[in-house]
Amino acid sequence: MQLVGAFDAGGPVVVILAGLSMVALAIVLLKLWQFMHLRLGVGRPVDEALALWYRHEATAAIALMADQPQPVARVVHLAMTGLGRPGVDLATLREELVRVAGAQLEQLRSYLRALEIIGTLSPLLGLLGTVLGMIEAFRQLEAVGSQVDPAVLSGGIWEALLTTAVGLAVAIPVVLVHSWLERRVERCGHQMEDAVTRVFTRALGAPPGYAGEGRAPAVEVGYAT
Repeated sequence: MQLVGAFDAGGPVVVILAGLSMVALAIVLLKLWQFMHLRLGVGRPVDEALALWYRHEATAAIALMADQPQPVARVVHLAMTGLGRPGVDLATLREELVRVAGAQLEQLRSYLRALEIIGTLSPLLGLLGTVLGMIEAFRQLEAVGSQVDPAVLSGGIWEALLTTAVGLAVAIPVVLVHSWLERRVERCGHQMEDAVTRVFTRALGAPPGYAGEGRAPAVEVGYAT
């Protein structure tokens, strides 16, 4: 009953904010399911494949990466299979890796912009509701003239401030979750760049961790928005 009263007091703005909160919740659950399905952040298969790659066991490394769902594993698999082709052009291969990695990251970023918009828009809607409520409260105050009931005025102000509270209650968790999800996507981009660079490093005959001359240039996958 209190929830229904809050909806009645806040008016259409609270209804809109409630709708936005449901949309945000649906997006968060969808992204969590997507990240779990892709096993985002699980780096052990890639590390094992790279260890095989550095031991020149390319066939085993490629086979290990073939069935992995992680975006990093898919890019590493493409890099390994590309380098295994005779006469491969490294510049063309790097361009293809950038394209595929960008597509993988764009898939991970899907719906994050909508979540960002909800986090930005919610407090503004709450403030709009407060302003409209204050306007209505003072309009009623003007209508009664000198016979002012303080209870009526304070009740109108309370109802007006309710929308700001609801807007902030929606925005704060949405902004926090959006930042966390965005950080996970950025970390995936870093892992792609690091793993692909290590694949090219072995291809040029350098040992793991070598940073001197002859190391392949890093493949920037464009993980930043």
